[in-house]
Amino acid sequence: QGDTTTTFVGALAAFYHKVPVGHVEAGLRTDDPYQPFPEEINRRLTTQVATWHFAPTSVAEARLLGEGVDPSRIVVTGNTVIDALLDVAGRPYEFGPGAVAEALSGDRRIVLVTTHRRENWGEPIRQVCEAVCDLIRQFDDIHVLYACHSNPLVRGTAEELLGDVERVDLLGPVGYLPFVKLMQASVLILSDSGGIQEEAPSLGKPVLVLRNTTERPEALDAGTVKLVGTNRGQIVREAGTLLADAAAYNAMARRANPFGDGHAAERIVAMLAAEV
Repeated sequence: QGDTTTTFVGALAAFYHKVPVGHVEAGLRTDDPYQPFPEEINRRLTTQVATWHFAPTSVAEARLLGEGVDPSRIVVTGNTVIDALLDVAGRPYEFGPGAVAEALSGDRRIVLVTTHRRENWGEPIRQVCEAVCDLIRQFDDIHVLYACHSNPLVRGTAEELLGDVERVDLLGPVGYLPFVKLMQASVLILSDSGGIQEEAPSLGKPVLVLRNTTERPEALDAGTVKLVGTNRGQIVREAGTLLADAAAYNAMARRANPFGDGHAAERIVAMLAAEV
């Protein structure tokens, strides 16, 4: 599934052994080999050796068809991440004593932030952190939870700029169940993650994407996410609008999720059962 290096290497190893490969989340593209890096090339190369292509949307299907993939080998399934999200969102979970539990039990609105992409290391993450400081000063009713990647190039910058800022908590790596609970508790999400662009709309949470490109244009078209890049001023303007303007907020929060209905895995299984 997806576009990690392990996805491509696993597919290539299977190809060498003449084992059929099914690619879940096939057909995502930005058309820029370095945005995101190395994921854009990983997914393109995986397409070349895959036997079955499980496209999450009709847009992804069209990209595969445009690259010459056999239409009989493509099935539009939705994305399995929505299957997982809807299952996990209904499970109970309580955070233990600490900063997160205190923030969630308070009366301030939660803004969730995540950053990890290589292209954002350095100055882009500095800009994001400075934008968070600006938003904290501008809105005294928000509390920022920053799910910070353990890479020192990410966490070091965040600790330098946000470590002592009131109403900002830097979190360590968060498991999937607690992270879904953080998304549910938040009012707004700022992230450079691809998966969050798909998940958050199912929870009614607007996402400002801290990137210049996205392989998920369906979310842009649906109005559930907005590309804001990593410019400090742009982030503050866009986030400030959503935090201050209920109409603008609702226009994003109440849109339908284009990435699936929670039954993607069933469609994948059905195709494999028919083929194998």
